[in-house]
Parts: sequence; C-alpha cells; structure tokens
Amino acid sequence: MMIAHLSDSQLLAGALAGEPATALNRAFGRLLALEPPPDCVVITGDLVETAGPGEYAVLRDILDRCPFPVHVVGGNHDGERLVDEHGGTRYLAGGTCLAYAVDYPEATVIVADSPIPGRPEGRLGAGQLRWIDETLGRRPDVPAIICLHHPPVTVGIPFPDGMGLLDAAELGEVIARRGNVARVLAGHVHPDVAVPFAGTLVSIASATYRQSAPGPTSFLLHVLTGDGCATHAVPAGDVFAY
Repeated sequence: MMIAHLSDSQLLAGALAGEPATALNRAFGRLLALEPPPDCVVITGDLVETAGPGEYAVLRDILDRCPFPVHVVGGNHDGERLVDEHGGTRYLAGGTCLAYAVDYPEATVIVADSPIPGRPEGRLGAGQLRWIDETLGRRPDVPAIICLHHPPVTVGIPFPDGMGLLDAAELGEVIARRGNVARVLAGHVHPDVAVPFAGTLVSIASATYRQSAPGPTSFLLHVLTGDGCATHAVPAGDVFAY
C-alpha cells in the first residue's frame, strides 16, 4: 500500500489565492503522474489560512480532481468550518467528525483531531486517546497509520517545538502498548522531518506553501511493504499545475 502525504497548504482566497493554490496544484500534478498511483492521500492539516469560505472553495476545487481517496486532517488554521464545508464527503470518510478511521486491507488509517481552538499547540485528550487505543486494538495484526497535525516530538526548531502536542507522552504510551503503528504522520513544522517515537517513526511532511527554508516543494510517499514501511520524499516544485 502506498500513501501520499502532503501538509500545510494554507490556501488563501481572492487576490491572494495564487501562490498557495499554485503550489498545491503542482504537488497534486506530480502526485497524479505517479505510476503506480498511491492508494490514498493524507493532508495533515492547515489546509487553509484563515478558515474563510472562499479558501475552502479553492481547496474543494483542487481536491475534487483527485480520482483516489483523500483524507484531510484538521490543523490549527482550519477551524470548525472544515466540518461545515467537508462533513459528509469522502474527505472526512463520509462523516462529520475530524477524528475518524478508514480500514484498508493493508492498513488502518486513523485520523486524529489535535487542534485546541484559539491556541497554536495541540492536544488529543483522554477520550480521543481511548478511541485511538480501541481502534488500534480492533485490527491488531494490521499495520496502522496515525495522522494528526501536531507532531508528538520535538524537532530542534524552537518555534514549532514550542507549540507541539501537549499529551504526546500519553499517545506514546498507547502506541508502544499496541505495537502495530507503522507511522505517525504530522505537519505543522513545514520542513520534512523524521523522528523516532514510541517504537515507530514520526514523519512530518513539508508545507506545500511557505517553506521554512529555501528549496523545492515536496511531499512524502509512505510505502507499506512486507518488511515494514519505507518513506520517500518526492520533489514537486518543478511540475506544472494540473
């Protein structure tokens, strides 16, 4: 199974829409050219910048062109409008909750809701941690991919490290106890970073827009193999919009 992992598109609307929308279009253009294609796409939050309705219209126009499953994750920029705009659609697995799970034959994709309204840092909370634990236990012999916006690790960059996941240790206890998490996918930081965590690996995808350092736009491909999970970075900045 192959999962494409994008993050932090931070789309704008109106006169400011051009650059972030072009960047996300370029990433999807490269993604749609992959052979074989990914089985699904995960976008780990901060889909839009201010959570305005015009921004979600730009996002929907781009996502609707993707022929395979897309799973979106709520970020601290996205707000409650994410459910208003995408609830009941395939982007939230047909539901109206930002915490949901999708069962694939090769893996369980678990999407968690980490933002705290009005604050840059994140928290899962006891109820959601129990749900993650129960979901991991439902298919104990199948690899799981946990997706959230806020990384449960520090990355050595002071600004994002000061607004990470507040209950990272509790999530780590769940993951270590279950032992079937192949990857934790996150965003929020903006460069690509990989950090060991609780017996697995946290993979943070770079932003498709507003990189924290000069360089080409990229996204990650997580490939589940019989031996585990391999992660590849795919440059996308030199591909025309589709």
